[in-house]
Amino acid sequence: MAEYVNVAVDAMGGDNAPVEIVKGAIEAVNESDHVKVFLTGQEEQINNELSKYTYNKEQVEVVNATEVIETAEPPVMAIRRKKDSSIVKALYLVKDGVCDAYVSAGSTGATLVGGQVIVGRIKGVERPPLAPLIPTEKGCALLVDCGANVDARPSHLVQFAKMGSVYMESVMGVKNPKVGIVNIGAEEEKGNALVKETFPLLKNCPDINFIGSIEARDIPSGLADVIVCEAFVGNVILKMYEGVGGTLIKKVKEGMMTTLRSKIGALLVKPALKNTLKAFDLEQYGGAPMLGLNGLVVKTHGSSKSVEIKNSVLQCITFTEQNINQKIKEKITMEEN
Repeated sequence: MAEYVNVAVDAMGGDNAPVEIVKGAIEAVNESDHVKVFLTGQEEQINNELSKYTYNKEQVEVVNATEVIETAEPPVMAIRRKKDSSIVKALYLVKDGVCDAYVSAGSTGATLVGGQVIVGRIKGVERPPLAPLIPTEKGCALLVDCGANVDARPSHLVQFAKMGSVYMESVMGVKNPKVGIVNIGAEEEKGNALVKETFPLLKNCPDINFIGSIEARDIPSGLADVIVCEAFVGNVILKMYEGVGGTLIKKVKEGMMTTLRSKIGALLVKPALKNTLKAFDLEQYGGAPMLGLNGLVVKTHGSSKSVEIKNSVLQCITFTEQNINQKIKEKITMEEN
């Protein structure tokens, strides 16, 4: 039997479940023979979707779950009460060692709570952050945190920087990744109380490549590889990225259709433009890993289509094969010693 990276996928989570979730899972197994997907959710619905595709049956398993946690439900209560939900069942597959990773487009709150309560934190990690990849002029950067800890302390941000550095170096292949803290200016004395307290801690941290403050306008240029901030700021940056990106793409397409000359020009540049715009499509980068847990937990957008689910599953392979959790443990242990 082949050695797989096992990924539990919440088939009932998100706006487009189970159709796009199952489609993305099948696209992932058809692209890689190193992954096996465990689809958790209502068995009959999942099997109906699976019947549409051709795939290696050994790489897909359905785990029945009768309940669904809705986005609006209080996450702590939902995790406690809905033990037979697709989210809880998938998280327990990771906790019990059946699966290496979890992917969901469902309730963010339930995933964050379940990740900490069910999967559990690595010893020494104070607060696991959500860390999505965002496109830049030089490739991509890791935004950490984007939604898990809106009231972070300086020590949390230092750990975010360390875990983010491990991820960028081991998963993305960036040697000695540059770390910047989001600020309203480049000067060390600028910023709110959190930034002012965190800056000297990062500056004196020997195992990260800290380059100082980074303003929001410098993020798209790729000035830093790891963007450190608390979740309120990070979420605003992420949502602005998504909004501006979508608007620019729309406006470029509209501009190319205004005259006969622009339409002819559009035909000539279409292949090159398509590749350029694709690089700034957040779906191409998969979901946001929740760093610092005993297993990999990945949260994708609620509106995820199959491409984001596929890429989220595939990123789990690299994360697992590169033994990221062990490397994070070593970083945090080094900090304690």
